[in-house]
This record gives sequence, structure tokens and C-alpha cells, in this order.
Amino acid sequence: MLNNIGLPGLLLIAVVVLVLFGRGKISSLMGEVGKGITAFKKGVKDGTEELNSVENAKDVTPETDKDKV
Repeated sequence: MLNNIGLPGLLLIAVVVLVLFGRGKISSLMGEVGKGITAFKKGVKDGTEELNSVENAKDVTPETDKDKV
């Protein structure tokens, strides 16, 4: 269904959205989307750093408990 939209269809959709919401509302919305993407990238980076630090951690599980799941 979405494969047949094409460039004219996308332009029409963009114009309709611009008319309905106005330039200011779309601008603020895109700013919030940008902040969300930045926060997501920071979270992924922090998670990767945490995983790398965990890989270097020593296993302190007692030998008797290692076989239990």
C-alpha cells in the first residue's frame, strides 16, 4: 500500500500536515524528536560502556551455586 505513494503523494501529505498543525507546532515537535533521539543515543552509549565494564568483572558465584539455574 505504501509502495505506491511516490514523491507527489509525500509532498501532498507534508503540505496537509503543515496546514493542519502550523509551522510553529511542527518545529517544536521536531525539536522534541531531536532531543529524544539524542537521549536514546546517549542511553545506548552508556549501556554499551556498562556492558564493557561488566565483561571485565570477576565471577564471585560460589562453586556449589554455579550449576543451579
